[in-house]
Amino acid sequence: MDFEKEIKIKLISNNFLIYISTEEEERLEYILKYTTDQIFKTKIYSWNFIDGYTDNPNYVSKCKQNPLEALNTITKYDNNTKVFFLKDFHVFLQDISIHRKLKNLYQYLNESNQYVILSGTEINLPNELKEYIIYVQMPLPNKREISIELNRFLYKKNTDKSKYKETICMAYTGFSINKIRKSLSKLILNNIQKNQIIENILQEKEEIIQKTEGLKFYSSQNNRLEVGGLQNLKNWLQIRNLAFTQKAQSYGIKKPKGILLVGIQGTGKSLSAKTISNEWNMPLFRLDVSKIFTGILGESENRIAKVINICEKSSPCILWIDEIDKIFSEHNTTNDSGTKQRVTNIFLTWLSEKKQGVFIVATANTINQLPIEILRKGRFDEIFFVDLPNFRARLKIFQIHLKKCRPMTWNKYNIYYLSKISKGFSGAEIEQSIIDAMYTGFYNNREFTSMDVKNAISKIIPLSKIEHKKILNLRKWGYSGKIKIA
Repeated sequence: MDFEKEIKIKLISNNFLIYISTEEEERLEYILKYTTDQIFKTKIYSWNFIDGYTDNPNYVSKCKQNPLEALNTITKYDNNTKVFFLKDFHVFLQDISIHRKLKNLYQYLNESNQYVILSGTEINLPNELKEYIIYVQMPLPNKREISIELNRFLYKKNTDKSKYKETICMAYTGFSINKIRKSLSKLILNNIQKNQIIENILQEKEEIIQKTEGLKFYSSQNNRLEVGGLQNLKNWLQIRNLAFTQKAQSYGIKKPKGILLVGIQGTGKSLSAKTISNEWNMPLFRLDVSKIFTGILGESENRIAKVINICEKSSPCILWIDEIDKIFSEHNTTNDSGTKQRVTNIFLTWLSEKKQGVFIVATANTINQLPIEILRKGRFDEIFFVDLPNFRARLKIFQIHLKKCRPMTWNKYNIYYLSKISKGFSGAEIEQSIIDAMYTGFYNNREFTSMDVKNAISKIIPLSKIEHKKILNLRKWGYSGKIKIA
């Protein structure tokens, strides 16, 4: 739903106390002024901690640096004053006197038909106030708002970029209005050429994403990434290659939600996420859970919500969650006052309910630790088991890695024999055998040979031997018929 419409509905539905979380205060105030004028034909009265009420000189001095007095003053306005906008109020919501005053004020607002809108950057309201205050999160600008900014900056400057408008609009998804304005000004001032516009916007987007705690941006690779084997997975993805296009939406196809890849380490699960991004030509974000959890109460929940918001506004995109079994574990032994469980609940709810084109690629080394809720249909479209590569897949993996380091002479190596003697090796272990062989050749001041690779293979103890029992049990589960084989 459009944010302006949502605010109108909240006000018309007699929600007298509203808390809006946002970091775009200026944009929020503009929307509130426009909405208030449309509904009530009156202006809003704004308060901030430093200046007090900026729209009414009678109450400025009393309410400066005094949030409690700012609430008390609301009852002194006549009933023709409808909407009060109090900024940065998340800072004061833990104060018991503010709690009590808001509860008392609720009844007054109901009787006088007046509205108080609080803004702040925090997402979670105190439990004591959830019965009285309606919570709304202001999303980042939608395509219509971005288009308005493009018209304002590009066309008023007589800059003919109408052909690129749709592409530029898509590139700016995930930006705040202020960041869009700064970026557009930079493009115009530096007279950046048409063919460089998207590249510059994506570079700025990468900088913004990198500042978001818990999210890492992977720019598109120019070189073609290849994964050896995994043919069933490749076929499944190929069928859904165009599922995020307008043509697919017109056909009535639902956007795919994502996949869970479970299997042995080093078998190409993480590489698959990067490859999908390349093949589908969609930006790739990686969830860095180490930066999600903090010791500050409520901050972890705030960060995961920001990650979700950024992903949704950057859609269509791919969100890569590496080793999800270590993040959302069924057995939570940490003494964190329930923070991990709350973050997990927020994320699982989003997985079920998300409508935007965010395709999840989650990887796991085992399924035993994952909560049962994450495995049920609706969270992911499909769960794939990624096994150790068979002989044909090992041939392809040797070919891929030898082509990278010896593109002109790779076919001189006996990959048939090397694939035969590397049974039980993962893709990562095959790559390591080639690296070790190259070290040997370089040390002896000669080209490395098939014999060097053979010797390297004989010295590597694969994970399939080190963790034989665990991998045997995992493979039994993988071939039990409960999930698809990648």
